[in-house]
Amino acid sequence: MHPRLGRTAGILVALIVPLALAAVVGVALTWPSGEAQTERELTDSEVTFHAARVISTQVEMCEGSVEDRRPDGTVPSEVECLRVAAQVSGGEFAGQQVEVWATAGVVAGDLPPGTRVMLERYPAMDDEPEVWAWQDFDRALPLAALALAFALVTVLVAGLRGLRALLGLVFAFAIIGTYMLPGLVAGASPLIVTLAGSIVIMVVVLYVAHGLSLRTSTALLGTMLGLAVTTVLGVIGANAARLSGVASEDSYQLSLLLGEHGATALRGLFLCGVVLAGLGVLNDVTITQASAVWELRAADPDADRRTLFSRAMRIGRDHIASTVYTIVFAYMGASLPILLLVQLYGLPLRITITGGFFAEEIVRTLVGSIGLVLAIPLTTAIAALVATTAEPSRHRVTEGHHHHH
Repeated sequence: MHPRLGRTAGILVALIVPLALAAVVGVALTWPSGEAQTERELTDSEVTFHAARVISTQVEMCEGSVEDRRPDGTVPSEVECLRVAAQVSGGEFAGQQVEVWATAGVVAGDLPPGTRVMLERYPAMDDEPEVWAWQDFDRALPLAALALAFALVTVLVAGLRGLRALLGLVFAFAIIGTYMLPGLVAGASPLIVTLAGSIVIMVVVLYVAHGLSLRTSTALLGTMLGLAVTTVLGVIGANAARLSGVASEDSYQLSLLLGEHGATALRGLFLCGVVLAGLGVLNDVTITQASAVWELRAADPDADRRTLFSRAMRIGRDHIASTVYTIVFAYMGASLPILLLVQLYGLPLRITITGGFFAEEIVRTLVGSIGLVLAIPLTTAIAALVATTAEPSRHRVTEGHHHHH
């Protein structure tokens, strides 16, 4: 091993290991305990969910309800309702035939015989008989098929690296599901939960997908810097714009359900959302920039740091230009229903945009984008430094293999 290569690797290790360790300690200290979960049985514990298949449907007239309200605000006295006869597919009630009313908006054409649906069963109480109610379509099969298709395509096109990326994704979901979300619910510090969780995810995901190398370590360091910028700006942005996190009906309900942790948990949720939204794209740009520097270095081993940096930044600028679109359009796509509502209500643009929900999306998008744009020169600078120090010119060293002439 070239002595300078050893020193560079040493410096990278000295920077990354303490950060990763701090994150692991943070996770350990704020890991949600078991008892926090059991107190919160929010749903009616008696209600059970059952898969069923539609046998037949029948349209009948029934009394209008709030769901059927017309645009002018009146509720019609009679509306068409859909009565669904279904047979429970599994469990203790397998084979039992039940009748339920489908929710407003579901028409007979949506429910040909054999359609898989989910039903709710409310057990018999005191003198009330048991009640079966419509829950939703059973979408397990199509969703599982799509997920399988995604996994297959990823592995077929990207091979082993694709498989490793999928494993990293599974790990990331596990951390979010077992640590970050329960931690926020239990009232742990949102800042620690978000940062510690994100760093642990990034360390594992990057090394699993891209292997242990100077290149990956450089990208990881760039990602951590980008994360730090995003988190700090997220806190500043949320405070400056007075974002409480209670913008939509869902989040309001959430704050009520969370009780005394409600307000902090929602602010934390906003911060967590900002950082998680930035994670994927950050990882994307930092890996690309690190790779670009190494490839440029391989193509011209005599290039000095400044040349490498300015060449790689040309690629980086293209990347920034396209990624900004990625982020903004992803958010636009996600909030289309709200955009349509705004269109229909015809509120003045300024009122709409500065209102709670949009303000949150705007702060989220802008904070994420700033963190992202700054991560590119930071990563490029670190990569140029590492690539030139690790491989002094005239020594052609491809990653991990030394050629002795």
